[in-house]
Amino acid sequence: MTADQVKAKFKREGRTITEWAKEKGYDRARVYLVLNGQCKGMYGKGHEIAVALGLKQAGLLPVRLTPA
Repeated sequence: MTADQVKAKFKREGRTITEWAKEKGYDRARVYLVLNGQCKGMYGKGHEIAVALGLKQAGLLPVRLTPA
């Protein structure tokens, strides 16, 4: 699911992002950062929010490769 699809889903359901953030216990500003692409959600709380929103799958973190 894309950020635009998530936003459209909230709109269809008549819910605000702020309500969702509060229900889930997330900081509203951080949720907006993830949805607007300012936080890529690759690690930590940003990743947790991206997974909860359906933007990413749990456990799929980027792998750092070291030169051989």
